[in-house]
Amino acid sequence: MSLDRAAALNIAQVLTEALPYIQRFIGKTIVVKFGGNAMVDPLLHESFARDVVLMKLVGMNPVVVHGGGPQIGALLAKLNIQTEFVDGMRVTDAQTMDVVEMVLGGSVNKEIVSSINRNGGKAIGVTGKDGQMIRARKLTVNRYSPELDASEIIDIGHVGEVDQIDTEVLQVILKSNFIPVIAPIGVGEDGSTYNINADLVAGKLAQVMRAEKLMLLTNVAGLLDKQGKILTGLTTTQVDGLIADGTITGGMLPKIRCALDAVRSGVTSAHIVDGRVPHAVLLETFTDEGMGTLITNKRA
Repeated sequence: MSLDRAAALNIAQVLTEALPYIQRFIGKTIVVKFGGNAMVDPLLHESFARDVVLMKLVGMNPVVVHGGGPQIGALLAKLNIQTEFVDGMRVTDAQTMDVVEMVLGGSVNKEIVSSINRNGGKAIGVTGKDGQMIRARKLTVNRYSPELDASEIIDIGHVGEVDQIDTEVLQVILKSNFIPVIAPIGVGEDGSTYNINADLVAGKLAQVMRAEKLMLLTNVAGLLDKQGKILTGLTTTQVDGLIADGTITGGMLPKIRCALDAVRSGVTSAHIVDGRVPHAVLLETFTDEGMGTLITNKRA
């Protein structure tokens, strides 16, 4: 059965709209942080895998960094291991770190790799410990204590931040025509293992690899103004203003700061993308309108 005229014209329009973006991004590195609903919804998981495979097939170099908070929480609950959070970060003792590494570097990572392979791509899963790719340092939290009337340092265990990234392993994977899938686990100078926020890892990777794009998949439509409308086409200066006037607050702040750091360090653009939409990565990469919020370092 052949397409009717309207459907045929629509498909042709989609393909021709994508062409200039394919031409522009051939050979470019695009770092995608995979998280939120897309990780736990089977349909979104498969659509993400197909998007990444298509990007690779048309000549781009996608690099996937993933989270796994819900999966970690589920296994900890199953094992009756109690955890607490400080300023949104999971306090991670040695026992909890074992579970984090097992979930991120094991089940979640391999599930994403399998999904990409199943959809016709070639993916390899690694953690930041492989080849000491992600060198980490211990993250400490300073919090005001009313009892002491002073700031106190809180030890949150095996939670780290990126110290430096060695891209040698990634370059080998990319040159071999594979898609790297990275679990955000780093290693300290003393060999200690650290759990690192996946947004921060993706941002740092985008910087050191001089990526064309950094894409952060989230559970929101994008950055919203005070009337609830999506903001896009923003410069770093405009974003600074939105932080200053209180438009950007709460859980969106760390993601926005990550995006700002990336574009100020040479990444061409950063995108806050709604991961709840099927094929969101494809729509952001290959269409004129895009998805979510675009941030660049260009002057307004």
